[in-house]
Amino acid sequence: MKTKRLAAGILAACLTLSLALPASAAGNAAPLEDASQAVTALGIMSGDGSGDLKLSQKVTRAEFVTMVIKASPGGDGVGQAATSPYPDVPRSHWASGYVEAAVSRGLVTAFSDGTFRPSQEIKLAEGVSMVLSLLGYGPEDFSGSYPSGQLSMYQNLKLNRGVTAAGASAPLTRQDALYLFYNLLSAKTKEGAPYIQSLGHSLDASGKPDLVSLINGEMEGPIVAQSGWKTTLPFSPSKVYRNGSLVKAAAVQNYDVIYWNAAMNTVWAYAKKVTGPIQAIEPSGAAPTSVTVAGRTYSIETSTASYALSDLGEYHLGDTVTLLLGRSGGAAAVADVSASAGEKVGIVTAVTKSTFPDGSGGTYTAQTVTLLATDGQTYQYQTKGGAQKGSVVRATVSGKGGEVTLRGLGGGSISGKVSADGAKLDKYSFAQGAEILDVSDRRGAVVYPSRLAGLTLDRGQVRWYSLNAQGEIEAMILNDVTGDAYQYGLLTHFDEQGEGMTKYYSYTYDLAGVSYSLPSTTTRFRVSSGPIQILGDPASPDRLYSLTAANAGQVVGSQFIAGSQKYTLSDQVLVYEHRDGRYYLSSLARAEESGGSITAWYDKAESAGGRIRVLIIK
Repeated sequence: MKTKRLAAGILAACLTLSLALPASAAGNAAPLEDASQAVTALGIMSGDGSGDLKLSQKVTRAEFVTMVIKASPGGDGVGQAATSPYPDVPRSHWASGYVEAAVSRGLVTAFSDGTFRPSQEIKLAEGVSMVLSLLGYGPEDFSGSYPSGQLSMYQNLKLNRGVTAAGASAPLTRQDALYLFYNLLSAKTKEGAPYIQSLGHSLDASGKPDLVSLINGEMEGPIVAQSGWKTTLPFSPSKVYRNGSLVKAAAVQNYDVIYWNAAMNTVWAYAKKVTGPIQAIEPSGAAPTSVTVAGRTYSIETSTASYALSDLGEYHLGDTVTLLLGRSGGAAAVADVSASAGEKVGIVTAVTKSTFPDGSGGTYTAQTVTLLATDGQTYQYQTKGGAQKGSVVRATVSGKGGEVTLRGLGGGSISGKVSADGAKLDKYSFAQGAEILDVSDRRGAVVYPSRLAGLTLDRGQVRWYSLNAQGEIEAMILNDVTGDAYQYGLLTHFDEQGEGMTKYYSYTYDLAGVSYSLPSTTTRFRVSSGPIQILGDPASPDRLYSLTAANAGQVVGSQFIAGSQKYTLSDQVLVYEHRDGRYYLSSLARAEESGGSITAWYDKAESAGGRIRVLIIK
């Protein structure tokens, strides 16, 4: 923990000053939502039972001192004061521990009459002085009389962004305090480091608090949801997310994996599971860090799951289990098959014979079906039943022994136009978190309903779909609608040798910076140098197709504009720069900044689901 320099006492007489300050640079203030998330995630501020931060209310001295301590390293461990810090702050006062801590750290002193006045509104000069003390600044660092030097540094350090209090004696609202503490996070200490580093967090590339990392670091859990799971939390959540969607608390189901942040009054639940036999535990049963189930390897996220899968736990090689997956996709907990239905729907991409450990030091061979499921992941199941490559099946794992049943599913009988906002297909709405898999060339791409906005789907393009209890589309398998599952790249060299029946062809192409070569093949792909679409294994492709060129233009946001024509960029658009006769992988940001000529290439018309796949800067 970094030692803080002692700040000078705040004199009551100085609080009568009304030093005028320029209006805050509101245009430079962070979005209120970003500031709220960062400050509440760290526990500096918290809302009421419904999550309301009451931002228009004034802040008392007791409340602000509490925020200051919570914003300091180790500030979340403060309890009740050992003795009464001041006559008007008895030991029984809710903030006595925070007042005691602030006084002991030299962040604040009493008034000249010996009182603390905890219910009095905090003034801007008081709040600024405390925050500057957290940054390591003391009396020797300020020029002029109090509080002119402090307020000058407050502006120079840009602590005033978003703060509306305009004078030294102006009272702070909770929104003012919110912005003051948010600005503190990115401000540099006297030693020159961003203050947020003293709290164990960091700034992002733009110099702002890294919200994702911050919230991750302040998140608690996981626990496995069971009936009455809310009573196990130290708060009543005002926000609940399930698989990334905002839901009612009642939407959380048994065996969901739950994380939470009490200061944010927020719960995050994840419902992803995988069921199958344990095929490997690495590096050993004595200290497992990963487990392989149904052909996929998962990192072990928690000590609970590690113990359950260790040689001291109840699950071992060959046992059929259900892994409950956490927010990063690893195994957060392990449950019996009977605890959760093990079921996946997808396309069979391979049927082979595979060898598995029998749990007793030996192995056995079983028919294995590889399934590309609607979640975009590939799973392997042992099954005695037959399955044809390319068929749509439902794989159900059940019973104590984890038997796998494959059931073929009929084609979809749904068609129509997807609404312009991507909310509906014909008369059917898409459910929250709907799983949509678009399959092309034995590869699958997970797409969101918004990706299908405005497209007309015929029955041949919908291989399968299912509705939930509300009659909404909850899962769907498409047949080559968007082209997002294909691979795209750049043919950099083509050569033809020989004559007649002895002609040979050589191809060299780049896929996102990885070079592939077909040095001598009798296959003549109908391509010429330039952007291409690749079918099959890039090292031994089934087909290569040339993309279609658009006119030269420029990148503006998510679009490529060529004259009056606008094209939508693929989310995975590849950008190359052509210099000195060679192509170099570049970035979309570089394309936006480029003053040179840019050409774009697409796979098919946008009305048919196409996108700009490759950009070339010259």
